[in-house]
Amino acid sequence: MTQQRISVTGLHHVQLACPPGAEDRLRQFYGGLLGLPEIPKPPALAARGGCWFAVGDTHELHCGVEEPFTPARKAHPCLLVSDVDAAAAAVDAAGGAVRWDDGIPGVRRFHTDDACGNRVELQQAPVRAS
Repeated sequence: MTQQRISVTGLHHVQLACPPGAEDRLRQFYGGLLGLPEIPKPPALAARGGCWFAVGDTHELHCGVEEPFTPARKAHPCLLVSDVDAAAAAVDAAGGAVRWDDGIPGVRRFHTDDACGNRVELQQAPVRAS
């Protein structure tokens, strides 16, 4: 049997699990603290609970209800931020954990946890030449 190659052209969204009823806490974390705009879920999916957020112009972060719920401790989204030090200060001021990680030379990043205990990485966005 010959295997056909698939041509992946991009990434649309990442999904994280959340427990039922966690939407307001997730809105406070992703929308309030991190400043991600919430986007409406299609009506058929909205009935399942959870919430979706825009990440930049082309990506999305979906939080979907899962029972039983177990937070992701290793798997995680990595969000690029314009000022990783300011992001760390904001997370710290909000009472969140800031776990710096220097495992990748030249990359400034830290890990924290969302309102449901899922691991989230915040990384300094590269400076683009103009």
